[in-house]
Amino acid sequence: MSPETASSSWSDRLLGGFRKTSERLAENLGGIVGASRLTEAQLDDLEDALILSDLGPRAAARIREKLKAAKFEGGVDEQGLKEAVAEEIAAILRPVAKPLEIIAFPRPQVILVIGVNGSGKTTTIAKLAHLFQEQDYGVMLAAGDTFRAAAIGQLKVWAERLGVPIVTGPEGGDPAAIVFDAVKSATDTGIDTLIVDTAGRLQNKRELMDELAKVRRVLGRLNPEAPHDVVLVLDATNGQNALQQIEIFKEVAGVTGLIMTKLDGTARGGVLVAAAEQYGLPIHAIGVGEKIDDLRPFDPDLLAKVIAGVYR
Repeated sequence: MSPETASSSWSDRLLGGFRKTSERLAENLGGIVGASRLTEAQLDDLEDALILSDLGPRAAARIREKLKAAKFEGGVDEQGLKEAVAEEIAAILRPVAKPLEIIAFPRPQVILVIGVNGSGKTTTIAKLAHLFQEQDYGVMLAAGDTFRAAAIGQLKVWAERLGVPIVTGPEGGDPAAIVFDAVKSATDTGIDTLIVDTAGRLQNKRELMDELAKVRRVLGRLNPEAPHDVVLVLDATNGQNALQQIEIFKEVAGVTGLIMTKLDGTARGGVLVAAAEQYGLPIHAIGVGEKIDDLRPFDPDLLAKVIAGVYR
């Protein structure tokens, strides 16, 4: 597939993934037309429309303030309003659009992947590994979520499909011991990046915090810089609940960046903008489907146009 075809294909998937969000926003923005400036009542309607589309109150208030000063040549119409909203969404997304880069020296770059069970964490690890393979990096996986046998088994299957090494242990085993073995093996064999799955249970925050702290201590003994990244996987279908997860995992695990998954046709894609505005954490990649190559770094300007309904 040529780069142009691949790019077009990804844009199409992006469009499909955010269609409901775009349609919902267009529906909520409907009827806001008039003179060259928006009235206070129209600004209220605009703010409400953005909040109803899951962009969150902070992003909505910011966009409202920006558009309050905007002058629309020839009067406010639907297309002009969408374009203005797209530009403000892009301004929120540009600072956080930061792909994960493998820059650690000495190798490996250790990436802890965290997230609640059911967020698509294990599948996202596989997609992330595939993304790095496409960039010619050597990848190793570590099955640090020993709490669930299914998580270990699923990661093994993915490792086999991708043809990458994996370090596992018994169900209920010590995650720190597995991570220790994995870092040692990755270092000895010259692997570029080690992606570590971690437990996703939040029922006992203290237990999870202690477990992750132990993993960090073990990593520090082998490589003082590790973990280089602590990436939180979020399920976009959770809408505003995803923001609560950022809050909790920031406290529990020291999140350094986000990956947003399941942006595949739900009406909750606006939460990506809410997360960017509220937390300002790097958003490394987004997932818009189930295929192995459906996880990609995103273009903030293109995504803003898709959400606002400008890109067709």
